[in-house]
Amino acid sequence: MEIKVIYLPEAYDFLKNINETARKKILFNVKKVRLGVKDSDIFKKLNNTDIWEFRTLYGSNYYRLFSFWDNQTKSLIVATHGIVKKTSKTPKKEIEKAELIRKCYFDNK
Repeated sequence: MEIKVIYLPEAYDFLKNINETARKKILFNVKKVRLGVKDSDIFKKLNNTDIWEFRTLYGSNYYRLFSFWDNQTKSLIVATHGIVKKTSKTPKKEIEKAELIRKCYFDNK
């Protein structure tokens, strides 16, 4: 079964506004996950949260596309937003932002 990924507006804008080669690499990693590849180097659950991140290293930048599973549709991942960072540590405020978007998503569903 193929997994579906939807991009909320902020995730779409993030992808639209980054380097084309980096975008292609991110979307390649997303496609691998959609097709069932289980690799924590490219898709990882963040500790003590319901948030996951698509992880891509391109050049010296770490690209993170935050997401969550739609619990009511086991084969649906919702991408919330993305960031570019220079270190491997994920900023807490970005996790909190993804959690808030997740809450709003389910409250409005």
